[in-house]
Amino acid sequence: MAKKTKEIDITEVKKEVKKKAPTVKKKAVVESAGVEKVKKTAIKKVAKASEESLPFHDFQVKYYSKFTDFDISLFRAGKHFKLYEKFGSHVLALDGVVGTYFSVWAPNAQYVSVTGNFNGWDKGSHPLMVRWDDSGIWEGFIPHVGNGEIYKYFISSFSGEEMEKADPFALRSEEAPKTASIVWDTWYEWKDQNWMKKRHQHNALNKPMSVYEVHFGSWARGPESPDQFLSFRDMAPKLVSHVKEMGFTHVEFMPLMEHPFYPSWGYQITGYFAATSRYGTPQDLMFLIEEFHKNDIGVIFDWVPSHFPGDAHGLFKFDGTHLYEHADERKGFHPDWKSHIFNYGRNEVRAFLISNALFLLDRFHTDGLRVDAVASMLYLDYSRKEGEWIPNEYGGRENLEAISFLKDFNEAVYAHFPDVQTIAEESTSFGGVSHPTFTGGLGFGQKWMMGWMNDTLKYFKKDPAHRKFHHQDLTFSTVYAFSENFMLPLSHDEVVHGKGSLINKMPGDEWQKFANLRTLYGYMWTHPGTKLLFMGGEFAQTKEWNQQHSLDWHLLEYAPHQGIKKLVTALNKLYRTEPAMYERSFTGTGFEWIVNDDAENSVLVYARKGNNPKDDLIVVINLTPVPREQYRFGVTRPGNWHEIFNSDDEQYWGSGIKNAPTASEAHGSHWKSNSIKVNIPPLAIVVFKAI
Repeated sequence: MAKKTKEIDITEVKKEVKKKAPTVKKKAVVESAGVEKVKKTAIKKVAKASEESLPFHDFQVKYYSKFTDFDISLFRAGKHFKLYEKFGSHVLALDGVVGTYFSVWAPNAQYVSVTGNFNGWDKGSHPLMVRWDDSGIWEGFIPHVGNGEIYKYFISSFSGEEMEKADPFALRSEEAPKTASIVWDTWYEWKDQNWMKKRHQHNALNKPMSVYEVHFGSWARGPESPDQFLSFRDMAPKLVSHVKEMGFTHVEFMPLMEHPFYPSWGYQITGYFAATSRYGTPQDLMFLIEEFHKNDIGVIFDWVPSHFPGDAHGLFKFDGTHLYEHADERKGFHPDWKSHIFNYGRNEVRAFLISNALFLLDRFHTDGLRVDAVASMLYLDYSRKEGEWIPNEYGGRENLEAISFLKDFNEAVYAHFPDVQTIAEESTSFGGVSHPTFTGGLGFGQKWMMGWMNDTLKYFKKDPAHRKFHHQDLTFSTVYAFSENFMLPLSHDEVVHGKGSLINKMPGDEWQKFANLRTLYGYMWTHPGTKLLFMGGEFAQTKEWNQQHSLDWHLLEYAPHQGIKKLVTALNKLYRTEPAMYERSFTGTGFEWIVNDDAENSVLVYARKGNNPKDDLIVVINLTPVPREQYRFGVTRPGNWHEIFNSDDEQYWGSGIKNAPTASEAHGSHWKSNSIKVNIPPLAIVVFKAI
C-alpha cells in the first residue's frame, strides 16, 4: 500500500513544536512559508509526532518517490516540462512525520548522499537510493528536515571521483561566496490577479512594448552604505515608482538566478531555479514582481540556456562525467566566456532547461523571457577558428540540436503560457527567428534588431558635417525591418567595456551632445518595432556603467539631464497613446518613406500608420545643427497638421523652435498630392498629426 503524504505549512508546524528531539545532535531549522495550507488539526498531529523523542535511526533516509512511470518516460524523452515539481527538495509529511524528499539526476554515480547541518555534513549517514528503472535518479525522504536547512549532494562517481554539489533544482541558495543549497519553497499568496487576467492585452504584438532594462544590484544602493545591496522588497517602492513615472510598459531584469561571480552580471548561473540570495528570498522577488503588476507593468527575465560556469559546486561534471555539457570541448566549451555549453542533444538536459523556463513563468508570474546569446547556440563555429569546431551531420555549421531545442522551448512556453513573450538576442541573419515553428521558424515572439542598433550608433557617433556621406546607415534598416518581429535595443552591452555611455558617444559640445541624444531617442521610438533602453540612459548617465556602483542619480539636479528624463517620458506617452506607433509595428503597411534621399541636408521624413488613416503620423528628423526653414514634404492626407512632439522643446533643454498648426496645400511633393512646409529645428525630431 502506498504511503500517505501531505504537504504541510511548515510555519504553522513550527508554532506547535515546543522542543527538539533530544537524541539528535542538530535538529533541522524550520522556517518561512510552507508549501500548502492545511487544517489546524493536521498541523497539531504532525507537530505532536515531531515533539516525541525518537531514536537516531528514525532520522535516516526512508524510501519515497514523487515520480510515476509516466514521469520517467517523459523525462527520458525530453518532454517533461515541470520537473521542478519532482526534482530537488520538497518538504512534506510521510506517515505523519514532517521531513524533506530529495531527488537528483546522477546516472553515472555509484553513491549519492545528502549532507548538511542536520547530520554534521556526514557523507555516509544519509545515502539516497537509486531508482530501479535505469533513469539515473537518486531519491529518498529524510524525516525532521525542513525549510531553511542547508544541504549539498555528496556524489561518488564510478571513476572514484568525489564531489559536493549544489542541488540543480534548489529553490534557494546560500549567499555567495557560500555555495550550499537551502530547502525552501515557492509558496506565495499572489495579489496580481487583475494583471494576469488582462496581460494578454499588454503583451500582444499590436500593443506598445517599451522595456526598461535593469541590473538590479547597481540600479541603486543604500544611501548610507554605497557598497550594500538593497533587497527586492526595499527597492520595490522606488524602482516601481520610477518605471511607472517614466511610462515604460515593461521592465527587463538581467539574470536574477543564483550566480557565484557578481561581475558576470548574472550570466554565469549555477542555480537555475533559485533567485539569487544577494537580494532576498524567492518570496521577496515575487513581492517585487507583484508590485510591478499592480501598476500595470510587465516583468521580463533574462534567461541563459546557452552556457554555464565550471564552478565545482555547479552543473559541470555533475556526476563525474559530462552530464549537462558536451565532453568534446569543440562542442562543449565556450571560448568567449570560458564556460560550458549545454548538450542540447541529451533529452534529459532539454527537459531540465525547458522546465526551468516554465518554472520562471509559472512560479514567478514572469511575463516574458529574453533568451541570451541565441547566436552562440545556433552555430557550431561561433567564435571558433577553423579546426576548432565539429560540423553537423550534413557538414554544415548550424547546430541542429540547439535549433530543435529552441523550437521545443518556444512551443512549450506558448502552449502553457500563450499570453507571454519570448525574445531572442540573436545577432546574425539566421532566418525565421520570430516566425512560427509550423512555418519552419524558431518560434520566438520577438528578436533583437542588432543591425539597427549597430548602424544607428555608428551614424550618431559621426560629426554632423560628415553624416551626409553615411545617410544609408539610417535608411537601410527598413529594407529588412519587417522580416522579423524586431525589438530595438540600446542595452547594457552598449555602455560597458570601454564603449562609454550613450551621451558620450554623441559628437559636439554639451548642447549638441544632448540634442543628438534626444534625436537618437526620438528616432528609436518612432521607428517600427518595440523598444528597450538600459537603465541610466533615461537621464543621460555620463559615466560608463559599472556593476559595482549605483547609477548617478545626482545628475538629475541638472537641467540637461532633467530634459532627457522628460523627453523619454514624453516619448513613452506618445508611443502608448498614438495607435500608429504600435498597431502595425511588424508589417510594412505601418511605415512609409516620404523623404529618404535628402542626404545633402541629412533630413528624413516618414509616416507611421495605424489601422485608421486618421491616426497617421509624420516624423521629420534633422540630423545637423543647421535649422531647415520652410522645408516642404508630402503628407499622407489633406488636413491641418499639428506638431504633437518636438525634441527641441525648451522643457527638454532644446532651443525652442516650434511650428504652429499648418494646413496642407494641394501642391504635389514626394509622390503625394498634398504637402506642407515646416521649420525643422537643429538636431531634432518633430512629429506631426492631422487634426
